[in-house]
Amino acid sequence: MTGARRTIVSGSRFEPLIGYARAVVVGGMVYVSGTTGSDPVTGLMPDTVTDQCRNALATIGKALAEAGAGFGDVVRVRYILPNPADFESCWPLLRETFAAAPPAATMIAAGVIDPAMKIEIELTAVLPA
Repeated sequence: MTGARRTIVSGSRFEPLIGYARAVVVGGMVYVSGTTGSDPVTGLMPDTVTDQCRNALATIGKALAEAGAGFGDVVRVRYILPNPADFESCWPLLRETFAAAPPAATMIAAGVIDPAMKIEIELTAVLPA
């Protein structure tokens, strides 16, 4: 990869604790870290997977915008859920978000850092020309 490297932070308490950025922009690409669904204002974790999915997408959308991209520029997305049965309830939100330019996608069933977290979303986007 060539080009200047730029980091985008979201203010998550985990960023400085773990040592990562919400997104990294380099070589015409935007790499967005796994993003969970805590409320961006209160920091509280909603009870439902759909509310968490909505919040994660909002946080990701903000990082993409700061990078100069949007959801239409996403080429790869990974969904990580502790309970794969929760995934289907997120489909309407994901369809609405990505319908105009569907990315390659994978759903992974795996544990996450906090048992209250029901979904984590990681993605890669290409900066518009």
